[in-house]
Amino acid sequence: MHLLPLPARRFAAWCGVILLASGVGYVGIRLCAELRTAVTPVLLALLGTALLRPLHRRMVAAGVPRSLSAGVTCVAVVAVVGGAVYIVVAALIDSGDQIVAALRSAGRSIADHFGAAGTSLDDLAANAKELLAKFGGTAASNVISGVSVVGETIAMAVLALLLVFFFLRDSHRAVGVLRSVAPGGSADTLEAMARRAFRAVEGFMRGTTFIAFIDAVCITVGLLVLDVPGAVGLGALVFVGAYIPYLGAFLSGAVAVLVALADRGFVIALWALGVVLAVQVLEGHVLQPVIQSRTVQMHPAVVMVAITAGASVAGILGMLLAVPVTAAGFGVLHELRTRYGAVADGS
Repeated sequence: MHLLPLPARRFAAWCGVILLASGVGYVGIRLCAELRTAVTPVLLALLGTALLRPLHRRMVAAGVPRSLSAGVTCVAVVAVVGGAVYIVVAALIDSGDQIVAALRSAGRSIADHFGAAGTSLDDLAANAKELLAKFGGTAASNVISGVSVVGETIAMAVLALLLVFFFLRDSHRAVGVLRSVAPGGSADTLEAMARRAFRAVEGFMRGTTFIAFIDAVCITVGLLVLDVPGAVGLGALVFVGAYIPYLGAFLSGAVAVLVALADRGFVIALWALGVVLAVQVLEGHVLQPVIQSRTVQMHPAVVMVAITAGASVAGILGMLLAVPVTAAGFGVLHELRTRYGAVADGS
C-alpha cells in the first residue's frame, strides 16, 4: 500500500469509506423495509411530534399536566383531519349523480364541437356507473388482500398516534435516556447530534405546514370566488394532502375540480382547474424549493432529488419521509464536522 503515491492512497481510502457507508445504508433500508410495520409508525410519530411539540410545550407552560396536554393535542389533530376528510367524502357521496350528469353534459358539448371524440366522451360518461360496477366486481376478487392492507394501515396509524402521545408526554426524559445509553464519553456528542437532527425535522414540518397553509388558503379563496360548495372542506383536504408531496396535492385538487364540475358546470370546473394548477405551479417552483430549503437548510436541488429518491425506494411514504430523513442526516453530518473539524484544526 505504501508503494502507491499519497493521492492514490487517499482516493482508495475515500472509496472504502463510501462503499462501507453505502453498504450500511443499503442494509439499513432493507431492514426498515422488512420491519416496516414497526418502523413506519415510529417515523410518522417523530414527524407528528416535531409538528405538535410547540403546541404541547405551550400548554405545559400554561400549567396543563403533560399527559392531559399530550392527549388534547392528539385528539385535536384527529378531529381536524377526520372532520376535513368526512366533510369532503360526504360532499362527494351526495353529489355523485350530479358528477356523472355533468360529465355527460360536458361530453355532449364537446361532441357538438369535435364530433366523434366528444361522442366517445359522452358514451364513457353515460356508462360510468356500469364501468364502476365492473371494476368493483373485479376488485372484489382481491377483497382478502385488500382487507389485509387496510387493516395493516389502520394498525400503523393507531400505533403512530399512540407513539405521538408518548413522545409528547415523555419528551423531557428523552435527553436523559439518550445519555444513559451513550457508550463511553460520547454522551455530549450523541446529544448534540440528536438535537441537531430533531431541529432539522422540526424545520421540515414547519416549512411543510406553512406551504400547506398557503395552498389551502389560495385554493379555498379561489373556490369561494367561484361559489363552489364545500370550499372550506375542500381547502382542509388540500391542507392535509399537501403533506404528501405532489401526489397529495394532485388528488385533493382533482376532488375540488370534480365537486365544481358537479355543482357549477363545465366552465366553472375549468376555472377551478386553473386555480388548482396555478397554486400547484406556485408550490412546485417557488414555495417547495425556497421555503423547505430554508427551513431544513438544504439546497432546493437536494430537496427535489431526495423526494425523487424516496419515491423510488418507498413510494408515497418515501416521498413523505425522504426530506426529513435527509435533513436529519445533514444535521448529524454538520454537527460531526463542526466538532471533529474544530479538533483537527486545533491540532
